[in-house]
Amino acid sequence: MNFNSQNVSSTRKPKTFNNPERFIEGWYWVTPSRNLRVGEVKPITIFGRDLVIYRGKDKRAITLDAYCPHMGAHLAEGKVEGNELRCFFHHWKFDAEGICVDIPCLAEPLPVKLKSWPTAEKYGMIWVWTGETPQQPLPFVPELEIVDCVSALGSHFVTNCHPNVVMVNAIDAQHFNTVHKLLSEFIFDKQELNQNAITFSNISFSDKDSFLIKLIRPFYKNAITYDLCYWYGSTGTVTIGPKFLHFHIMFALRLVEGGKTEGQTIFIAKKRQGIFGWLSNRVVLWLTKILVHYFIQDDTKIFQTIRFDLKTPIKVDQSIMQLINHVERQKPLMWGTWNLARSRDGENRENREKWRDDLVND
Repeated sequence: MNFNSQNVSSTRKPKTFNNPERFIEGWYWVTPSRNLRVGEVKPITIFGRDLVIYRGKDKRAITLDAYCPHMGAHLAEGKVEGNELRCFFHHWKFDAEGICVDIPCLAEPLPVKLKSWPTAEKYGMIWVWTGETPQQPLPFVPELEIVDCVSALGSHFVTNCHPNVVMVNAIDAQHFNTVHKLLSEFIFDKQELNQNAITFSNISFSDKDSFLIKLIRPFYKNAITYDLCYWYGSTGTVTIGPKFLHFHIMFALRLVEGGKTEGQTIFIAKKRQGIFGWLSNRVVLWLTKILVHYFIQDDTKIFQTIRFDLKTPIKVDQSIMQLINHVERQKPLMWGTWNLARSRDGENRENREKWRDDLVND
């Protein structure tokens, strides 16, 4: 069904989108890289699962399940030895793959293995894949996929709504007019980058009465680029600006207990070489920070009070419905166990892959 009317309704309810008991298998931020020094081990909890993360002598970050398989001691109480982690309680030692390599009271260790999780670093953050083998690269800005980048961490924040709902904000065409006073018409072109990433592009950002356009218009007459890319329905990148200078922002979010969001803002720029390039990088990242503050300062209070329930979508909400549709087709995991989610009505994988909301004409 397409949007032929201005006001439509649907009785179909998403099973994963905005669900506090589900999240999509994928890459999620854990902690800033600078917070984990060589030889340090720390406890972390993400999506209801207790983990430990440590950095060995080779400087790699390693993530394992938190509890020793012997008696359940928390491994964050232990210590890093070379590239391995030794439990404090009975000194069992585990390597980066979670394999037990030493039990002091035995001549040979038992064939015991901890669960290890794929771990990587990018944009000054440590990321963990919540499944067996990564199916996609770390989230990236499409425009910067094959170029060297510099980055800087922005604000760390917590909101009272689900990460999916926070993601909706950047493609909510109505609120650009009502909240930010940008009176242009926003029409997004949707493209599936891969199974886990979706892009929305708009170049009709041209209202002459808005503050931002008034600021830019004397120097630039063409349309302003506004592109978004969403990964796993929880991490989003925004590219905005005139053709000669694009600003790139990543909102790395993850679901926390109670259906809330813990997030980290990351500013990203194409790396420029030399001393003047270094200075230019600093300036661009600083300007990106100012731009983010300008756009989100009026939205943050909504994230603290909203109870998202799109009961009466209208035509202008089409991009939101497309995002919901995209999330519903991904692999859902259960909070705490990280097991594949099964719907109560016995919905199988094939039906989930074919899920389409009646409101969206793909």
